[in-house]
Amino acid sequence: MSTWVPSGAMAASIEVTAATVRRGDVIQIGGQPCRVADLFNLPGGAKRLCFESGELLTMHTRTRLVALRMQRVGDQLRGFSPSRHRR
Repeated sequence: MSTWVPSGAMAASIEVTAATVRRGDVIQIGGQPCRVADLFNLPGGAKRLCFESGELLTMHTRTRLVALRMQRVGDQLRGFSPSRHRR
């Protein structure tokens, strides 16, 4: 993994499925954090994840995992707080 560089980004812990997983997500597997380097679509809506370490993981359509995703501060505020609910 690369080193951390301050960039005005925040990390959010989110639940991901085969439909929502993205490159750059960090998924902890067996106590080891693994960053998604590439994704491949498989039949039936499944995805094959390739991690930076070279390992592979197949996510089926019903698989749910918790991932750490980097978000820019402005995107996070817009994504979690709709304008009609702000005070």
